Amino acid sequence: QVHVEESGGGLVQAGENLRLSCKVSGIHFPDYAVGWFRQAPGKEREAVSCISWNSKQTYYADSVEGRFAISRDNYKNTLYLQMNSLVPEDTAMYYCAAGDPSAYYSGGYPPLSLSEFAHDALRNNNWGQGTQVTVSS
Repeated sequence: QVHVEESGGGLVQAGENLRLSCKVSGIHFPDYAVGWFRQAPGKEREAVSCISWNSKQTYYADSVEGRFAISRDNYKNTLYLQMNSLVPEDTAMYYCAAGDPSAYYSGGYPPLSLSEFAHDALRNNNWGQGTQVTVSS
């Protein structure tokens, strides 16, 4: 069973930065594509960013492209999301999630993309408590 523990959220003003962290256990973390989702009140959970097992592929939602940077440390089983130039529309609960092992994004399988990762993570349905990010204007 995958266990994830997000941290790093907080209340900031527009234009400021935050760095989220997510400790992952229960899987062999270096093998998996992982990423971040967010959910604002009254809205559906949306994929924000994902990263391949070896960090060579990263994908972002259009709304955060150029402002957010995803990274991972496979020795620490930890995923990060550096969020810069935050805007009030970034206010949401942020969740990290695991997709599938790298072998399932090659060969005859669809390659890794943000939509493919989102499909797999939502299917896997392993969520932590999340970390709240609130951006004031």
